[in-house]
Formats: sequence, C-alpha cells, structure tokens
Amino acid sequence: MIKRQRKAGQVQVTFSLETDRPVSVVGDFNDWTPMVHPLKKRSNGKWSVTIPLPAGRHSFRYLADGGEFFDDPDADEIEDNGMGDTHGVLVVD
Repeated sequence: MIKRQRKAGQVQVTFSLETDRPVSVVGDFNDWTPMVHPLKKRSNGKWSVTIPLPAGRHSFRYLADGGEFFDDPDADEIEDNGMGDTHGVLVVD
C-alpha cells in the first residue's frame, strides 16, 4: 500500500507491506542506495517507512534481504527500467 499526505509543503509518502523479511525502498530519490529507507516492523505486523518527496515523477522498487528486487502493484505505473526488468513510478503533485 502507498499512502500520500501533504504536510509542511511536502508530500509524505508511506510505503507499507506485509512481509516476513527486511525490505528497503530504493529509488531515484535516494540514488538507489540500499537501506537508506528501510521499512520498520509495526505493531500491526506490517512493515512501513514514510519518506518526504518533492513534486515530480519518482522511480522506485523494493529491495528485500537477500538481494531480491520487486515492484509495488500500488505504484501509479510500472514501466521498463531499461535493464531487462521493471520499476514502479509515483507521480507526486
């Protein structure tokens, strides 16, 4: 699930998953660097992280422990990443 909330002139984007292993969000907003934005396990059993993003189009994926990349079906778009795979796209107004 991806949730957006406007706050203090920015858009706070919350990425939330049900998973059984550590996951981080990687994308153009963090130079695709693993573990800059790790999801943290919440009391409800879901994992989530909230990231402030500027307006624009942002490409992203999840990176699971063990090196597996995967996309979020709740992304605004899924597109070819030019490397034989895909990535999600968020459009932030």
